[in-house]
Amino acid sequence: MGAAHDDAAIAERPHLLALGYRMLGTVADAEDAVQETYTRWFGMSEPERAEIGSPRGWLTRAASRVCLDMLGSARVRREHYVGEWLPEPVPAFAFPRGDALADATSDPLRHAELDDSISTALLLVLETMTPSERVVFVLHDVFGMPFPEVAEVVGRSPAACRQLATSARRRIADERARTAPTAEHDRVVRAFASAAAGGDLDALVRVLDPAVVLVSDGGGRVSAARRPVVGADNVARFLLGLAAKFPESTAELAPAGDGLAVLVRLGDRLDSVATVSVGGGVITGIRMMRNPDKLSLWV
Repeated sequence: MGAAHDDAAIAERPHLLALGYRMLGTVADAEDAVQETYTRWFGMSEPERAEIGSPRGWLTRAASRVCLDMLGSARVRREHYVGEWLPEPVPAFAFPRGDALADATSDPLRHAELDDSISTALLLVLETMTPSERVVFVLHDVFGMPFPEVAEVVGRSPAACRQLATSARRRIADERARTAPTAEHDRVVRAFASAAAGGDLDALVRVLDPAVVLVSDGGGRVSAARRPVVGADNVARFLLGLAAKFPESTAELAPAGDGLAVLVRLGDRLDSVATVSVGGGVITGIRMMRNPDKLSLWV
């Protein structure tokens, strides 16, 4: 029983990583949270672990409490981050559909919501929430945990958790209302990639919103724009300047949580992953990840 129980617990690692990523925004932080969760699991005696009826339930609650603690100190850590901080972009199928939400339904619309919950745009909205608000939203709305159980994790009443979830949903709804359908998003990204590859400034400007904002995250590891680049002409010239500086670079498209993303390689090395927001048939925002620590799942 003991070994089988521990095997069942270890099998929950993908589920815990999926949970931690949505709560913390980077794979490395999610892995740290999962490691701490298993430290707590194996810190109990074998009889104590054997008494736990649902390893998944226990591990989910423990991991969520770890993430809540980490979120409390994350803002302080990011005050010392070099340049702009962005969540880590991940491939569309980075996390298997073995989590609670995917198991609970075969509804394709619900599956689309699950994919959307790893989009960089949505993770940026989650960054604006309080730690408790974020944990409540992820546990209840993404992973389907009942409010009484969520309340045990965050130390609030079920009624208070419902209010936190309602507040979080308003912010998420605002973001989703601005999000273009996947087909439109991908069409615009293809046009953007084609214009950039052709070095056509006018064509590139036409596919960008006049107020487009580009944010680049190098994390102090590699060079990146320290401040956002604003405006279609400025962004287009910035991108074409990079292409001219690295003529050996190649670009390819790959699915991410936001839709198609642009992967830039220098020879065999992945240099950056750019995810974009699309609205009104043009690109309204570009998030360029160059920090190699946040490209782990693409290489």
